Amino acid sequence: MRRFKKILLILFVLIVVIGISLCAYIFHLKPKYEGELQLKNLEKQTTVYFDEFGVPHIYADSEKDAMTALGYVHAQERLWQMELLRRIAPGRLSEIFGSVALKNDKFFAGIGIEEASAKAISKLDKNSPSYQLTLAYLDGINQYLDEGVTPVEFTLVGVKKEKFTIKDVYNIFGYMSFSFAMAQKTDPLLTDIKNKYGAAYLKDLGIEGEFNTTQIKSSKENIEEYTAISKSVAALLDKSPIPPFVGSNSWVAGPHKTKSGKVIFANDPHIGFSQPATWYEAHLITPKYELYGCYLAGTPFPLLAHNRDYAYGLTMFENDDIDFYKEKNKDGDSNQYQTPDGFANYEIRKKTIKVKDTSDVVMTIKSSRHGPIMNDLLERLDRKNPIAMSWIYTQQPIKILDAVYGLSHAKNKDDFRKAVQLVAAPGLNVMYGDAKGNVAWWATGNLYKHNKGVNSHFILDGSSGKDDIVEYLDFSKNPSAENPKWGYVYSANNQPEPIDGYLYPGYYLPEDRAKRISGLMDAKSDWDKKAISKMIYDNTSDTGVGTVQNLISNIDLNSISTAEKEAVNILKSWKGTTNLEDVAPTIYNKWVYLYLKNTFEDEMGEDNFNLFLGISVGKQVIANQIKNENSVWWDNIKTKKIKETRKDIVSKSFHETVAALHKQLGDNVSDWTWGKVHTVEHEHPLGKVAALRGLFNVGPFASPGSNEVINNLFFGLTNEGKYYVKGGPSTRRIVDFSDIENSWSILPTGQSGNPFSKHYSDQAEMYNAGKFRKMKLNKEEIIKTSTKLIFKPRN
Repeated sequence: MRRFKKILLILFVLIVVIGISLCAYIFHLKPKYEGELQLKNLEKQTTVYFDEFGVPHIYADSEKDAMTALGYVHAQERLWQMELLRRIAPGRLSEIFGSVALKNDKFFAGIGIEEASAKAISKLDKNSPSYQLTLAYLDGINQYLDEGVTPVEFTLVGVKKEKFTIKDVYNIFGYMSFSFAMAQKTDPLLTDIKNKYGAAYLKDLGIEGEFNTTQIKSSKENIEEYTAISKSVAALLDKSPIPPFVGSNSWVAGPHKTKSGKVIFANDPHIGFSQPATWYEAHLITPKYELYGCYLAGTPFPLLAHNRDYAYGLTMFENDDIDFYKEKNKDGDSNQYQTPDGFANYEIRKKTIKVKDTSDVVMTIKSSRHGPIMNDLLERLDRKNPIAMSWIYTQQPIKILDAVYGLSHAKNKDDFRKAVQLVAAPGLNVMYGDAKGNVAWWATGNLYKHNKGVNSHFILDGSSGKDDIVEYLDFSKNPSAENPKWGYVYSANNQPEPIDGYLYPGYYLPEDRAKRISGLMDAKSDWDKKAISKMIYDNTSDTGVGTVQNLISNIDLNSISTAEKEAVNILKSWKGTTNLEDVAPTIYNKWVYLYLKNTFEDEMGEDNFNLFLGISVGKQVIANQIKNENSVWWDNIKTKKIKETRKDIVSKSFHETVAALHKQLGDNVSDWTWGKVHTVEHEHPLGKVAALRGLFNVGPFASPGSNEVINNLFFGLTNEGKYYVKGGPSTRRIVDFSDIENSWSILPTGQSGNPFSKHYSDQAEMYNAGKFRKMKLNKEEIIKTSTKLIFKPRN
C-alpha cells in the first residue's frame, strides 16, 4: 500500500511539473504588450500603447522609428501569417507542408510573380521614402525574428527562420493581385460551353453585360482541356492556406447626404475567412504624420486607412486583366510556336521546388510572347495544345509600393488620385472621402482593348495576332466619379457605366448588393454613423424576394401537399431577410440550388456545374434564368423524347426541395431556421487537424447574412443543405468626419494571430452580432485604456 501511495505521489508530482511547465511555455509564447525592449536602428524612444482590443498606437519621433516598431509588433502577432503569405507566389509552401502543397507551388512558381517582383525591385529608387520606410518595417520584422518568441506553428510544422526582404513584400502583393482575378476560373468554362453547344446557350448567361442593369454611375480544340484550367485554378485558390480576395462593398456619403453635413465613409472588403484574419490594425503618430490603417501581413503600408483629413478603402473592380491564348506549335518541334511573323522559340526557364517529404522537383517552364504555358503548370492539360496566360500584372511595370505609399501619404484629393494611377493591376475600386467634403472613387488598372468582335471571355487565338491587345487606355478613361451631383459614391463589384460608349468587359457580380445600397442611399439625406452601421450589417435581399415570387409563379399551387403549401406561404410573406430565426432563406437557397442543378447540370456535367456555381456568371444567372421562359437550358438533354419546360424544371425542383428539407431538418417547417444551416468557422491551416481544431480555429457560430446581401456572409451551394460560410466582410469600417475620434471598426476574429493571446478571438462574437468598437485617435483616451510597451534605442 505504501508503495502504491508513493507511485501515486510521484505521478501527481509529475503531472504538477508538466502542468507548470506547460503553463510557463504558454505564458512564454504570449505577445508582449507592456514593459521595455531595445531595438537596433531606432533613433529615439518609441512608445506603443495597446488598447483593449490589442490595436497598437505607435508614438514615435520619426516615421522611420514608427515603421520599425510597426514591423516588430506586427511580427509578434502575425509572423506565421507573414511566413505563409510570402511563400505562396515563389512556390515555397512544399518546403514546410510537403508534397500536399506541390500543385499549388508548381502553379504559382510558373506564372512569373517572383520574376516580375525582382524586375520591379531592380528599378526602385533606393533613396525614395517608400523604399526606406519599407526597409525600416522589414528591420522591425527581422529583429523580432531574431529575438522574439518563435510561434507555436513554426515549432509544430518545423519552419526554418529566414530574414524578410523587400522581395517578400512584392510577392505578397503579387499573390493578392492574382487572387482578385476571375478570368482563370471563367474563360475556359465558357469556351467549353460555346464549343459544345453553340451561341444560343451562351446568350442566356448574360456574358455581354445584359444582366448588369444597376451600373455604377461615372461622372465622366480540345474543349475538355479548357475546363481543366478552370477546375485546377479554382481548386488551388480554394485550398490555399491564405484565402483569396473576392468582393466588397463601399459607399461614401457626401455632405448633402448626412445629418451633420460631414462625409461618412463605409467599407467592408469581402475576403475568404481564415484565422488569423486578413487585416492587422495599427495607428502611427509622429510630429508630422498620423494614420490609422489596416495592413496585410508582411506589407508596410495599409490598403485601408484614415486620419483626421481623409479616409480610403477598396473593393474589387472585377475587370478582365487575364486572357488565355491557344498557341500553335511548329510541326515536329515543340520548342517553337506560330506568331504573326513566323515561328519563334519559346522562352524556357528552369525552377527548383524544394519538397519537405521527398526529393526536389525541377520544373521546366515555357513562355510564349503572351505569357507562361499553362500546360506545364496544371496536371490535367494535354501538352499537345499549349495555352498561354497573359496577365497585366506581370507584363506591365509594377509600381505597387509607390502606389500604396502614395495612398497613405496623400495631402489632398489630387495627390491621392495620382497614387491611384500607379496601379496597373489588380483592378480595384479605390474609395475616398475627406474632411473638406470631397467624395470620390476611381477604378485602378491598366485597361485595354482588343479588336472589335474579339470576346475576351473565351480562349483566344494566339498564332495570328488578330486576338492580341491593340490598345491600352489612358487612365482618364477608367471609370470614376468625383463629387457627383447625386451626393455619394459606391461600389459593390457591379459593372460601371460605359465610358465613351465602351462597356468594359469583366466578371462583375450580381446587382443585388448594388441595388440595395443605391436604393437605401437614394432614399435618405440625413445619414449618421448609427444608421450607416445598421446598413453595413443589412441582411436583406430585395432581389431574392423577386426571384422567389418568380419561382412560385411556376408551380401549380392546387396540386401541392400541406407541407409544401406551408413552405409556399412562408416564402410569399418573406421580406428578403436572412436572420438566424428566418425560415424562408433555408427553403429559398435549397430551391435555388435544385432549380440551377436541374437546369444546367445535364449539359455541363457535375464538375463543371459545381465550378459554374462559384463564378460570377453562375451567380448572375440565379435571378435571370427564371425570367426566361424560352431558354434552351430548360430542356434536359438526357431525356431524348421529352422537352422540359420552365414549369417542369421549377416544379420538380420545388418538390425535391421540400422532401430534402423534411429529411434533413424534420417535419416541422417552422424549425427550418437559417441559423441551423448557415454557420461560420474561422479556420487556421493547422485547425484542419482534428486534434488541433479547438486550439487554432474560432467558432463555429450560427451566422446571419447570405450570398449577395450587404452583410455578404457567402457560401457555396451544394446538395448537402448546409451552408458553411467561406468568407465575408474582412472588416467593417465606418469613418465619420463629424466625430473622427470615434470612428468604428470590427474584425472577424481578433487582432492577434497568436492562439495564446487574449486578442486571438475577442472580436468574433461582436462581429457576428453586428457590433463595433472604436478606432481611437484621442491620445488621452488611448493612454487611459491601454497597456504600454516602450522601445528604446540599443547602443
